[in-house]
Parts: sequence; structure tokens; C-alpha cells
Amino acid sequence: MQTAAILWHVSLLVPPERRGLALGLVGLVRVTPIVLFSLLSGVVADAGNRRKLMLGTQSGMALVAAALALLTARGLAVVWPIYGLATLGAAVGAFDGPARQALFPSLVPREHLPNAIGLNTIMTQTAAVVGPSIGGVVIAELGLGWAYGLNALSFLGVIASLVLMRDVPDRPAGGEVSLRALGEGLRFVFASPLIRSTMLLDAFATFFSSATALLPIFAQDVLRVGARGYGWLYAAPALGAVLTSALMVRLVDRIERRGRVLLVAVATYALATVVFGLSRHFWLTFACLAATGAGDTISMVFRNVIRQLETPDHLRGRMVGVNMLFFMGGPQLGELEAGLVASVFGPAASVVSGGLGALVATGWIAWRTPALRAYRR
Repeated sequence: MQTAAILWHVSLLVPPERRGLALGLVGLVRVTPIVLFSLLSGVVADAGNRRKLMLGTQSGMALVAAALALLTARGLAVVWPIYGLATLGAAVGAFDGPARQALFPSLVPREHLPNAIGLNTIMTQTAAVVGPSIGGVVIAELGLGWAYGLNALSFLGVIASLVLMRDVPDRPAGGEVSLRALGEGLRFVFASPLIRSTMLLDAFATFFSSATALLPIFAQDVLRVGARGYGWLYAAPALGAVLTSALMVRLVDRIERRGRVLLVAVATYALATVVFGLSRHFWLTFACLAATGAGDTISMVFRNVIRQLETPDHLRGRMVGVNMLFFMGGPQLGELEAGLVASVFGPAASVVSGGLGALVATGWIAWRTPALRAYRR
């Protein structure tokens, strides 16, 4: 809900002729802390208590949301505080991601991990559907400050869940935060063709197809559907993802050619992005965005299964830290790229060219990585 609110907020505070670039800059301020801290955060997640680290990061993100709510309630008229707080939130989130993802596989038996990843995807994507949808209504009826404030309150549930968590398996002592530990993680990731190729696939596809930052422009200027329509468009990818992930919980263990299915899913994501850029009808746009969510969910489940099963526990935090540069850096830099192209050639040209670029990148990675094409259950 906060991500959608930030984009809408920025679009209201800048002149229309600068809107595309201003929305793209949201991606830049989010990706900078990821580039700076993701490798270090992976080392920290492997060296310490991951649950306690998450308690600190979740508390920090709650404070950022509360600050956004307070500033908005006081009548924020300039955009730079939003950029500053978005940067701070991304910095804290850079330490949260590796701890969260590295903790997750230790909570379920290895043979149940693919199904657990599918269930986790349902929960994540359901939140992503509900959040922007409610966010659009909250923004329209109560104002932006309430969207930020409700997000701040939502962190209390996360923190309470972490406090109540029991029987977390012990990890071997002796972890260290050092350049040697960082180098060990980097060598592992880039020496594995499967892990390396799934990260590159994620980064290139999302870099070229990150059209979410332009949704306020499509909602306001192309489709003219207002804040409520914007909320539904923003939620459409997650809605497609929820329906698909519900199927994936059952199907993930039955799909034999996982590598090929992964590549087809990313290609579907790219093609749906192209049609979205060409659409001038709300429901066609909604369907295309839902299709991007469906394709991304299938690829995400198999990317996570491959990476988690192929990575030993003592390296998972560092693997996730490296992966953050790809799966978070790609979309955020892609938002900047989409904004720059939109400011010169228009939003439709930006989205269509991005989808075509994602198709080319997918084909190149498939050609260069036979192990991924041949990957089986």
C-alpha cells in the first residue's frame, strides 16, 4: 500500500511535464541503498541471529512509514522528503530481505520446500492485491496520510509474529562479517550456472519490463480512471499472481521440465507487457497486468526453488544478498529507465520497448545456459 501511495504522492507534487522523470527517480532512490548494502546485509544474515535481525529491520521500516504519515498530515508540499524516506526505508529493507529469505528454508523440511515456497508466494501476493486496492480507496476517501499510517500500524503484526516465533533451529557458531566471508558468497553464486542464470533472468526481464512506475500516468492521462482505478491496476499483477500461485502449490511437484517452464513464464510476462503498452481499454490493461503477475509468479517459484535447493544454509544469506542486486535492483533501475524513456517518447513507447527488450534478454539467457533449459524436477 505504501509503494502505491508513494508513486501517487510524487505524481501529485510535480508538474505534468516532469511526472515521468519524477516517478522514475523513485526507483533510483530505492535501488541505491540496495546496491550499497545488499552484499553486506547477506554477510550479516549469515553471521548472526536472523530472527533478531528481522525484529530490528521491521521496527525501522515501521518508523519510516510513521514519518511519512506525519509529514503528509502536516501538509507536505515538496517531493524531496518522500525521496529521502524512501531511501531510508530501502536501506533498512536491504538488511531485512536476506535475513527473511535465509530463515525461511530452515523452518520446513527440504522435501516440502517447493510447496512451502508456493504457499509463501500466495501470502505475499495476497497482501500485494489487498494493499494497493485498499490503498486506492484510502487515498481517495481519507487521504495519503492514512495510507502511510495504516502501513505503519501493520508492522505491529509482523513484529508480534517474530516475537512469538519458537523452536527456530540453531545455527552453527563462528559466523563472521568480513571481506573473506563476502568473497566466499560471491564465488559460490557466480560459479553456479543455475543460480547465476536465474538471477540474470530476473534482473534483465524486470529491468526492461518495469512499467509499474508509469501506472499513475496511464491511470490519469491514458485511461482516465482516477485513484480507484489506479489502485485496481496496481493490484492486477498481484491478483494474477495469487490465482497462479494457488495452482502452483499443487502443480510445482508435478512439473518435470522446470527450466523450460521458467523460460516460457518469463516470455509470457514480457509479451503481456507489450500488449499493456498498446492497450487503451481499462479491462484489457487490467488483464495484461494480471498476466504479467501470473508469468512472474511461475518464474519466481521455480527461481526460488532452484536457488534454495542448490544453496547450503551457511551461504543462504549471502546468496540472497547477491540476488537482491538482481531481483530488486532490476525493477528499481527499470523504473528509472521507464521514466526516462517515457519523458522522451511517451509512456506507451516506454512500456512496449521494455517488453520487447525483456523478450530479447530471455532468449539470450536461454541460449547461453543449456543447464537451465535442461533443468528438471
